[in-house]
Amino acid sequence: MHLHVVLPAESPEMDIRRLADLAQEAERLGYDGVWLPDHLLPPGPYGPEKYGGVYEPLTALAYLAAVTRKVTLGTSVLILPLRDPLLVARQAATLARASGGRFVLGVGAGWEAYEFDAAGVDFAARGARTNSALRVIRHLHQSGGGPYEDAFHSFDERAVFQPVPERPVPFLIGGNSKAALRRAAEVGDWWQGVALEPREFAERRARLRELGGERRIKAGTRIGWDDDGRDVREVREEVEAWRAVEADHLAVWFGSVEGDGFRRRMRALAEAVGLRG
Repeated sequence: MHLHVVLPAESPEMDIRRLADLAQEAERLGYDGVWLPDHLLPPGPYGPEKYGGVYEPLTALAYLAAVTRKVTLGTSVLILPLRDPLLVARQAATLARASGGRFVLGVGAGWEAYEFDAAGVDFAARGARTNSALRVIRHLHQSGGGPYEDAFHSFDERAVFQPVPERPVPFLIGGNSKAALRRAAEVGDWWQGVALEPREFAERRARLRELGGERRIKAGTRIGWDDDGRDVREVREEVEAWRAVEADHLAVWFGSVEGDGFRRRMRALAEAVGLRG
């Protein structure tokens, strides 16, 4: 099972150079990846409880790509129907080039209706828009241009797309719903469950395998360890519970960036589970 880090980008006061320092630390400790969340215009302050990170994740990950060498870089998760998929396709392809193929585009359909209203996007159509966006991004990464047509996008053979990545950027599909599982089975390379117990995760992964047939989709989830009174032995036991149900990847958020707690807990867990940089 691969361990990843959800970086603490929720504080408006945090210097992005500190985010880069934590990404480099995660790499030195032996974590396999670092991830950033996304909310475009939430109806409340950014923070770990609800609305994730302050920094625009694709821009921030381009910065992190320049200061790391081997960790996977990903979004957990980008609210795809709020974004122009043609632009996301180019951003993702550029990130793939800049990182040497380390970027994973993690996406979700979104849940906060306020953001959709603010962006002028139909909240009820978010699932259909997400599916369409994933198809057009994959098409552009494979073909380098047109023609293409679906209910939301249409361009002819004159359309040219660059840069074409060496391989299509992998998709991580986030979410527990039936629609998210179908989406992951159809086009996903990774799937990330949210707020699940190991037993619930195993049930959904079994369904994902039924839907996906022979396609091998990496299945995992994310957990948190902040200043909640637990010690590293308890968190190691939680990690082992996920290993026991054969999760492929587990992303851990280590709490607020305030003080040195995030770094200290990240180091403690790496030592407890025997990571090697």
